Amino acid sequence: MAFEIERKFLIKDKNILKGLQNGEHLIQGYLSLTSENIVRLRVKQNLTAFITIKRSVTPVRKYEYEYEIPVEEALSMLKNICVKPLIEKKRYLINSHGFKWEIDVFEGVFAGIVIAEIELPEEHTPFEKPSWIGDEVTYDPAYRNAEMVRRFRNSGGS
Repeated sequence: MAFEIERKFLIKDKNILKGLQNGEHLIQGYLSLTSENIVRLRVKQNLTAFITIKRSVTPVRKYEYEYEIPVEEALSMLKNICVKPLIEKKRYLINSHGFKWEIDVFEGVFAGIVIAEIELPEEHTPFEKPSWIGDEVTYDPAYRNAEMVRRFRNSGGS
């Protein structure tokens, strides 16, 4: 069974962003936004595409199944089928204290949001937070990408 164990944090020292290089451009959309199941399409750098199915077990642990699909089909589904708005972001990787951190800098309608994520082997794996990491938002649904799209739509955004 495939699991994703992930924690999310705000960044308190945005100076870390100045030195980031070689970010990966991601576009993602949602085919399903129910509170129980998420079906996401993601295109990376317009070179590869994936469909991902997720279901939360806890706020930290999710079932996750991911499959590569043709880029052309993913782009068509993003344009014609996915719930709008789409998520656009630049993802940067930083290694710190033996772990890989993903820094997502959102663009478009979600510009200004910056989230750091760490994937862990187990829910209670200890890790040291880098000095630039701020408050944890793992348990705040407002910082989940699918919830951001849902809230934007419910607020009257288009």
